[in-house]
Amino acid sequence: MSEFFDLNVGYVSFKNPVALASMAGITDSEFAKKTAQDAGLIVIGGYNLDEETNHAAKIMSGHGRKEFISEEPMDLIESELLKLQDINSVVALNVRAVNAETYMRAALLARKYNAVLELDAHCRQPEITSLGAGQELVFDFGKLKGIIHKIKRTGVVLSVKVRSNVVNNLMLAQLIEEAGADILHFDAMGAQGSDLRSLKDVRDATSKIFLIGNNSVHNFEDAQKMFGRGADMVSVARRALENPGIFNEIVSSTSAVQRQTGWYNAPKHICGGGDLRGLTFCCLPVKPCVVHAALKKIGMTAKEFAEIKLDFVKGTPLQYGEGTCFGTMAWCCKATKPCFLRDNVLDAIGLSGVEYTLLKKRMAEHILSHRKKLVSNDA
Repeated sequence: MSEFFDLNVGYVSFKNPVALASMAGITDSEFAKKTAQDAGLIVIGGYNLDEETNHAAKIMSGHGRKEFISEEPMDLIESELLKLQDINSVVALNVRAVNAETYMRAALLARKYNAVLELDAHCRQPEITSLGAGQELVFDFGKLKGIIHKIKRTGVVLSVKVRSNVVNNLMLAQLIEEAGADILHFDAMGAQGSDLRSLKDVRDATSKIFLIGNNSVHNFEDAQKMFGRGADMVSVARRALENPGIFNEIVSSTSAVQRQTGWYNAPKHICGGGDLRGLTFCCLPVKPCVVHAALKKIGMTAKEFAEIKLDFVKGTPLQYGEGTCFGTMAWCCKATKPCFLRDNVLDAIGLSGVEYTLLKKRMAEHILSHRKKLVSNDA
């Protein structure tokens, strides 16, 4: 199954693009085994790694919050990793601490068991943030960058979980990527449900980091909206408490899309709110439309865009397209969007919808490899 989706980050391979997100005091090894073995990634925690964060957790527990509290936190997380050795999902440890050296100790444990370490820069409880941990980290870019650098020295695959719209989303995402993190777990929290625009903007502002979309994923339709805005994976949290079958439901539907199209997280069209990968589906930019704004974000002119696309399709089946709008399938839209002109060409040359889509995926990567800049902060 890991080859089916081809989702590889460092030494881990995800069997599918659906994750269990951490919930303090809830997502431990027992919960994971009962609920989330269908998920490609299981994030347990958040675990408090030192005396200070465990003391804060005790105070929070006194207020009715669930927390994981331990006098020997490293022993606790190692025992949790041992209990999950027999499952076929990648495991991640969501952790909080006061200093980088403590994070590094946890990272070495995660690396020992081929797990991922997830730096919690997301928790907004004042007992944690007053220690300079949790969400407080995003207010000090220098400190956050330094912690990421030190953790990565251990060789661990590192995820950083943050919440949207706390600081500048684009600057934060770019810093996390440039500092060397492998995964950005992005809680796209909006005023009402998920903020899909912020997710799309973060995808556009980064180049290679593996992006997990989180917030209000209640069903496959919610997941699909995030996939269409650039998420490589989606994560589910409290919905799993109400519907333990949600992982199987989303995985099954996402797998069906992958079989049918070959690109489970293909972007929406640019004019439909999709991320910059959607440039692969744009038509020739000969009239005013949103493609020009998208090209401006990456420092590319319409002429350069046209030349890059036409150069890519040379020698590929996409060079054909007599009878389509612009004479070549370089400019054709998604295979899931009905178009008898494009489909007539596909039938004539014997190219399947999956093969067409995979070529378009390669084209998207080719276009973005020519970007002159990342999305600006005022984009």
